[in-house]
Amino acid sequence: MRARTSRRAAEGAPADDVRRAVLIVLDSVGIGAMPDAARFGDAGSHTLGNTARAMGGLRVPTLERLGLGCIDPPLAGVACPERPLAAYGKMAEASGAKDTVTGHWEIAGLVSPRGFPTFPDGFPADLVARFVAEARLPGVLGNVAASGTEIIERLGAEHMATGKPILYTSADSVFQVAAHESVIPLARLHEICEVARRLTRPLGIGRVIARPFEGTPGRFVRTAGRHDYALDPPGETLLDRLAAAGVPVIGVGKVHDIFTGRGVSEHHPAPHNAEAVSALARILGRPPAGRELVFANLVDFDMLWGHRNDPAGYAAGLAEFDEALGRLLEQVGPDDALFVTADHGCDPTTPSTDHSREYVPLLAYRPGRPGRPLGTRATFADLGATLAEAFGVGPLAAGRSFLAEAWP
Repeated sequence: MRARTSRRAAEGAPADDVRRAVLIVLDSVGIGAMPDAARFGDAGSHTLGNTARAMGGLRVPTLERLGLGCIDPPLAGVACPERPLAAYGKMAEASGAKDTVTGHWEIAGLVSPRGFPTFPDGFPADLVARFVAEARLPGVLGNVAASGTEIIERLGAEHMATGKPILYTSADSVFQVAAHESVIPLARLHEICEVARRLTRPLGIGRVIARPFEGTPGRFVRTAGRHDYALDPPGETLLDRLAAAGVPVIGVGKVHDIFTGRGVSEHHPAPHNAEAVSALARILGRPPAGRELVFANLVDFDMLWGHRNDPAGYAAGLAEFDEALGRLLEQVGPDDALFVTADHGCDPTTPSTDHSREYVPLLAYRPGRPGRPLGTRATFADLGATLAEAFGVGPLAAGRSFLAEAWP
């Protein structure tokens, strides 16, 4: 997939007057099954559409004004205004996967032809044995594919009695280690997961995730000390290109973890949507020293509602974000651009609790610029190519910039 951009951007000059770009990834907010969804077991998935139908319509007036209802109508409760405030469209995933890491990498211009390996029957015995020995553990519990909240509830008491951490995976390429913070303190859990990351790297497992929790049997709750240990991106990304050009990248939420810190100059942890929105408000409230990219992930849609098959929570989360987005838009200046998209789907209305192979929405907003249709983009990398052109660091390895289409 050859990248295409303007001559001016190819010569290294910014192609537009964007000074600060804000990229918000709504984790798992897909907008309809892709043509190959059946191959992934996701035929009929439509995270936004099915959630809207299940709840009798969505209440997202800010996203409606931007043009969300114009992307894949009809979307129950969300109209397509006559004059949308943002350029709007949807993007297909060119990577051979449907997970968080490949989705974000593709947004940043790096397409992954093959997905990461998965382990629906648990991890190999020799890997688990090495993990137990090298992490100095009394053993592990689980080693199965399971819902995180379910397996913590099922094995939490035994974990507390034995000191053995809970090991589990999902339909994604994840090696997850859960532990009660009173049994395995957070620093020790992170140390254990660093061992796991080293051991799983040769297998190409996408992420090792530390999953701390607290509470008592029947009332366990996961805590904010989660940490994702991803693989290093295997090629150059937009973040690398911006770092080389001296353009700061401010990461909010798990963006830093997804890119293993590469190219991220400032990190704002955000274990939930509320913290991410607060960080965005603080960042937008200060004048940029120069050009900068603010790259945020809002995790609750995926973590709290998608994987738990909770359409009511999903719809309420969208409404809460929509209200916050209205306030954020008031902080967007004439030299700023704000983009809203997602990294995959996770339809809370289907029997599956896993990610779904879906298109993702694309909204591109600049104050005072009329909205225009951007159609269906062939890859998430079109967004990265657009940012690369705006900052004068393109072209990237993949993607076609829509800068001139959005704001001619």
